[in-house]
Amino acid sequence: MTKKITGKAAMAAGAIGSAAIAAALLYASKRKEKKEQATTPPSGEPPETD
Repeated sequence: MTKKITGKAAMAAGAIGSAAIAAALLYASKRKEKKEQATTPPSGEPPETD
């Protein structure tokens, strides 16, 4: 038998779920930005190769 969540419990569950989704999106975007920055040389010059 399943119970439906109503009232304050439903609002709390919705808020927690929304916060978790928002945190996951922020984490993913920060990781993507960090990865893109690491691929370019800091001085803007092409890397030296042998």
